[in-house]
Amino acid sequence: MPEILVNFSGVLVNTFTVIIGSSVGLLLKKQIPEKLTGAVMTAIGLCTVAIGITGIIKGENQLVMIISLVLGAIVGTLIDIDGKLSKLGDKLQKKNKRENAENSTFSQGFVTASLLFCVGAMTIVGSMNAGISGDNQMLYTKSVLDLISSSMLAASLGIGVMCAAGFVFVFQGALVALSMGLGSFLSDFAVAELICAGSVMITALGLNLLNITKIKVANLLPGLVFVPFVCMIFEMI
Repeated sequence: MPEILVNFSGVLVNTFTVIIGSSVGLLLKKQIPEKLTGAVMTAIGLCTVAIGITGIIKGENQLVMIISLVLGAIVGTLIDIDGKLSKLGDKLQKKNKRENAENSTFSQGFVTASLLFCVGAMTIVGSMNAGISGDNQMLYTKSVLDLISSSMLAASLGIGVMCAAGFVFVFQGALVALSMGLGSFLSDFAVAELICAGSVMITALGLNLLNITKIKVANLLPGLVFVPFVCMIFEMI
């Protein structure tokens, strides 16, 4: 198998598991009681918060996290990433000929699933491992988890979850490609802080899933870009 296919095999598997999982969720949607779906969504939300907190602990310098996320929030809000993702979801929704009751959650499902599947420790470290050494084991493990999550999310939020597979492919693929070129230059300190910053977003997403908050998590994504540069400054100091 060509090396480039080895590097990207985890991304491809993860993309297909999201499609398969969401397809199962859509097929079983009418057979799953709303009460059960709500209970499972609450469990997923709680687990998401727990995963986020676990990742935050891996950070070595809280100032890096604070500075990166503040800068990221400023840039993300000015660009309005959350709004653009929602608009993309709306455009996809218009192409969907399902009934209006389902369409009402289309954008929510697309944005929520895109962030849940793409922001976090397993995505960052797994994509870096795949890009640098061709080790896709973590992405394969993540694929199994996303298979379960996508089925439950699709049963609750509809077909927008399936459309998030495209975002998974583009986002994780970009991380793998970037890691192939630059990953070897990132220090362990930078990787730890990337995990920490991503985990803050995962925690916020979990709170949204629990309907406790309505944080525009996507607007924090530029913070991940700032992390390596902030780490370089701290390492020089």
